[in-house]
Amino acid sequence: MNVEATSTTEALRRWRIIPVIVIEDPKNAPSVAAALLAGGLPIAEITLRTKGALEALRRIKGEQPEMFAGCGTVLNVAQAKEVKAAGAEFVISPGFNRAVVDYCLEQELPVYPGVATASEIEMVLETGLTLMKLWPIETLGGIQFLELLQGPFGGVQFNPSGGVTAQTFEKYLALKNVTAVGGSWMAPSDWITGKQFDRIADAVRQTVGKVNALGARTNGGANFARPFGAREIRLSP
Repeated sequence: MNVEATSTTEALRRWRIIPVIVIEDPKNAPSVAAALLAGGLPIAEITLRTKGALEALRRIKGEQPEMFAGCGTVLNVAQAKEVKAAGAEFVISPGFNRAVVDYCLEQELPVYPGVATASEIEMVLETGLTLMKLWPIETLGGIQFLELLQGPFGGVQFNPSGGVTAQTFEKYLALKNVTAVGGSWMAPSDWITGKQFDRIADAVRQTVGKVNALGARTNGGANFARPFGAREIRLSP
């Protein structure tokens, strides 16, 4: 499986933002997805940090099928099987588990394992993957760390997350080895619990606007966020 050629990776290249979602009550999931879409962002990483995460994913896929919805914090093959059965379109892990990567590739399920060191990057490259999660980026050294990685790993792309905020994400997106950034600033768990869905939509709208502006400044907007609906980007894997 060529993960870099999938519709999910293409979506990451176009929108460049991965909302990291923690949902306690699955009943809130469709409203969160609707808020993301209303703000112009059809991507959601539902983290397996709560008991209701899988049910939240099922509800999103059932009521908002246009979302590119996947699961994060996938730590083992058993969880990978569960999220696939629940309809996940991609898997993201905080670290590199070869068994999880092998399973996902066998199942034609896009996977983005996490790395934090040069050795881990080399191990992931052995699987054929060249797009990885870089976590926790702020602890690892932030922008400077990514710039240093450009030397020995010129062909590798990263989705940094872990401490990225509304004030810093643009600096990451300006780097040539960053495909997308992940973060919870657009939909923090207390906003979700408090049903502040309009607030989430506004935060997403502001973020997408900044991504579009950054694209216009750097390369005419190619591969940056698009203001149209997810259905127009659906590509064949």
